[in-house]
Amino acid sequence: MEDPKTLPSVEEYSNTEVQKNQVVTLEEWQEKWVNRNISFHEEQGNQLLKKHLDTFLKGENRLRVFFPLCGKAVEMKWLADRGHSVVGVEISELGIREFFTEQNLSYSEEPIMEIPGAKVFKSSSRDIALYCCSLYDLPKANVGKFDRIWDRGAFVAVNPRDRKRYADIMMSLLGKKCRYLLSVLHYDPTKHAGPPFYVTDAEIKKLFGSVYNIHCLEEVDAFQEKHRKWGIDCLIERLYLFTEK
Repeated sequence: MEDPKTLPSVEEYSNTEVQKNQVVTLEEWQEKWVNRNISFHEEQGNQLLKKHLDTFLKGENRLRVFFPLCGKAVEMKWLADRGHSVVGVEISELGIREFFTEQNLSYSEEPIMEIPGAKVFKSSSRDIALYCCSLYDLPKANVGKFDRIWDRGAFVAVNPRDRKRYADIMMSLLGKKCRYLLSVLHYDPTKHAGPPFYVTDAEIKKLFGSVYNIHCLEEVDAFQEKHRKWGIDCLIERLYLFTEK
């Protein structure tokens, strides 16, 4: 882990009541894509995932990797290029189409019979399948179990009141000997209403700790000038690894 003395001081805010009733609807997430309000997208991919990729993959081949609320994450292409099977779920059809276009991947689309109005988009040349539906409906599609989950920008985007429901779905999707990487952001929640929402270490342990060993791999200063409009001047990204107990 980085020497904490080199990072801005950020306390563990135990009182997150200020955000507990915050709600972003699926329609509002879709509007973010239409209005190009997608500053959460990382064009170069996540640097912490790059750094800890060997820890995440553990040298294994042909893994099934799940991307919750995937958007157009470039990491999906990284892992597919390594021979892994990638499955994502995203409410924005626009975001999914942009992923395939920007990664120069041809694709097909078909309805998901178990979920009215939903579709699945599949790459013609890589093992990538992206489901366009609500995450909470995804289990109806019988997507099977996964070896890995890369959760960046997903858990922190879920409405705070839905976190247990979300965590239960994530745990239901993981198979034996799984590894789950979770990225969360720490800042003063009294200054920014979210999303991304503030998640305490204690809540992560409460939701996942009975099933998984939880280890903080690293924390880094993630503050950029664009974050000043949130009303904050400090932002820490923490990367957690969950492994089966």
